[in-house]
Amino acid sequence: MKCLATVAVLLSLIAGPAFAFDVGFQEVKIPNGAEPALVAGVWYPTNEPAAPHALGDVTQTVAPDAPVAGNHLPLIVMSHGGAGWYGSHYETALALARAGFVAAAVSHAGDTFDDQSRVLQLWRRPAQLRRLVDYMVDGWRGREQLDAARIGAFGFSNGGFTVLVAAGGIPDLLKVEPFCEAHSDQDLCRALQQAHVDVHAVGEVPPSAWVHDPRIKAIVIAAPAFGFAFGKAGLGDVRAPVQLWSAADDRHQPHPNYDEPVRDDLPHAPEYRLVANAGHYDFLPPCDTRLSQVRPEICKSLPGFDRAAFHERFNAGVVRFFRAALR
Repeated sequence: MKCLATVAVLLSLIAGPAFAFDVGFQEVKIPNGAEPALVAGVWYPTNEPAAPHALGDVTQTVAPDAPVAGNHLPLIVMSHGGAGWYGSHYETALALARAGFVAAAVSHAGDTFDDQSRVLQLWRRPAQLRRLVDYMVDGWRGREQLDAARIGAFGFSNGGFTVLVAAGGIPDLLKVEPFCEAHSDQDLCRALQQAHVDVHAVGEVPPSAWVHDPRIKAIVIAAPAFGFAFGKAGLGDVRAPVQLWSAADDRHQPHPNYDEPVRDDLPHAPEYRLVANAGHYDFLPPCDTRLSQVRPEICKSLPGFDRAAFHERFNAGVVRFFRAALR
């Protein structure tokens, strides 16, 4: 009986906590060299009671600046899509924190909703993500409660691209110009045009410009942008386990030029999840009525697709993957 009890305890540790934590939250500023500080959000387990608080245009149930609960906590860093911000995936961050992770998301300066000035200077993004990891393990107030050997990364769209680079990928941006000449009607290429990005002016980026972070041991990517820019050689050094989510009806990044090249060219097959009837922006949290009116292009789902129900499954799948990959 004693052995059985010991086994039960070990299994519970592997599966994660048997109860959900409340969630603490902080907004932090991260030194960024000669540039203005990066702004990030941090969600983490706490034993303090949570209450509704505004986060930009949404409401999240958190305990601001509460003490961190637990020790040897795994860390997940998060990278938003183009024209997003650190709160873009707050719902997934909350789910991770309730499950005993620390989730930290950075607003990528130059590619946020209020600053598109450097949208195709994509090499800036993984460098900013590395600064986030540096801050969390060296400067964050709860750093001593983190397990620096268990770090994962989550990214959506441009953030998926970012996380692939952070995990070892090297893209070739010279492929963007011919791609957009051949696919000028695709949303990605139109978005670059609307951001006043001249794809013809994109020069060769040396491999040394792409910042990697070997501390990242597992990655989750959803609808990665610029998937066509890598190839087998460009993804050959991505050795971390990968969970790849794809929207079956992605009209912003239509198949087969984004998700499929990543899926097929990774050196080890990812855990691949194709979501039926989903569109590109269904990986963002469900919208309230006000946001649906202001940003219908990111809020509208196809008839019959329940974004709220999907996000319950999506967040559970992300938590399960990181629990298994970051043991």
